[in-house]
Amino acid sequence: MQVEPYQVIGTAWIVALFIWIIGAFSTKRTARKQSAGSRWIDIGEAWLASLLLFARGTRLGPLAWRFVPNSSAVAWVGVALTLAGIALAIAARLFLGGNWSGTVTIKEGHTLVRKGPYTLMRHPIYSGFLLAIFGTALAIGEIRALIAASIVLAVLTHKINLEERFMMEQFGAEYAQYRRKVNALIPFVW
Repeated sequence: MQVEPYQVIGTAWIVALFIWIIGAFSTKRTARKQSAGSRWIDIGEAWLASLLLFARGTRLGPLAWRFVPNSSAVAWVGVALTLAGIALAIAARLFLGGNWSGTVTIKEGHTLVRKGPYTLMRHPIYSGFLLAIFGTALAIGEIRALIAASIVLAVLTHKINLEERFMMEQFGAEYAQYRRKVNALIPFVW
């Protein structure tokens, strides 16, 4: 039986989803969180991106045009990037522990995590998911996937900006020093 790149990618995203759901039961109580309106916008955009990536019904007209050759090699490079991104996000999630939340929050007893992937980037979960989304887009190779990746980038940029503000308010000079030393998403770049 031959394994298809899309099967591997689908399985990887399902595993990530289950880990996220299970992890949601082991978080600290929320002290402060982003507004409901802001959160609903993030959720709506994420669902739109998911539909573009995974719903075959979105393969219409220009959305189905290819931006890379339809080759097995390109698809498997996309799989590798997807797996690496999901692995990074999961590792970062484990290091974050009880401080994690699906929304931008400050938890009761919130701590500033600077270990593991957080030594290289301030938002490694977002970095991991962006890498995974771009890997998935590469494997799909269609314009709809690039649009989905752009939507995810916009959502995560919004969340990063909000999270940065929350962290500065919570940790002040300690977070400012961390920001000076560690880039947000890509080590030594951004």
